[in-house]
Amino acid sequence: MRRATLGVFGGSGFYRLLDDVEFVHVETPYGSPSDQIALGAVDGVGVAFLPRHGSKHTLPPTAINYRANLWALKELGVTRVIAPTAAGSLQPHVKPGDFVVCDQFVDRTHGRSDTFYPDGPTVAHVGAADPYCPVMRRLAVATGREQGVTVHDRGTVVVIQGPRFSTRAESRWYSSLGWEVINMTQYPEAILARELELCYVNISLITDYDVGLEGMPELAPVSVAEVEKVFANNNDRVRRLILALLPRLPASRDCPCPTAMSGAVIGG
Repeated sequence: MRRATLGVFGGSGFYRLLDDVEFVHVETPYGSPSDQIALGAVDGVGVAFLPRHGSKHTLPPTAINYRANLWALKELGVTRVIAPTAAGSLQPHVKPGDFVVCDQFVDRTHGRSDTFYPDGPTVAHVGAADPYCPVMRRLAVATGREQGVTVHDRGTVVVIQGPRFSTRAESRWYSSLGWEVINMTQYPEAILARELELCYVNISLITDYDVGLEGMPELAPVSVAEVEKVFANNNDRVRRLILALLPRLPASRDCPCPTAMSGAVIGG
């Protein structure tokens, strides 16, 4: 089986990265990943692409097998993961069409399989103070800005359970707390990558203003049609950013991610 060192997740409206690929199925101890994995190369470096919702978007956020997805990428040799997502904005200055390279998340999900250490006998508490790779974040911001994209170099994403969108009251609450982005898939994906000691970066493409914003009554609540429209119009920008970012990633991983589990295990 071919190998890859770089992994890319596809999000809503983003189901293909490279044209010259080999499709492989990777079975894991946690079951099957969302779809076959497309293996290709960029500048001679192996790249694995996996649409987290499936190639035909048949998996809602609550049904995604996040553990299998991350495990499968690591089985193929992946050490770094780029994770674009469609997302809503909670703040006026974060506009549809902007990119946000998130640096924090807030988990509002429930019942998801969110650890590789759920039942013992190994007990592990991975650190999550800074859940995203700082090196990949910095390079993603620089790459996007060089391409003329409006990129916010930090932002907190609140991850809601879904599949429904927010109520107005919920959205006002999230916005009042200063959070910038709302999404349904960043948790547990980001923290599972951390448990596997993978470098991981999220690039949120802002598709809407959630249910609208205070003082902006002309904004309609988010709809599936609007999300798909904005993402489709910006698909090429997402792909160009990723393809430009991949060759810039250094060969060595000089960041905390490769040792994320050091000291995390208790006893045993």
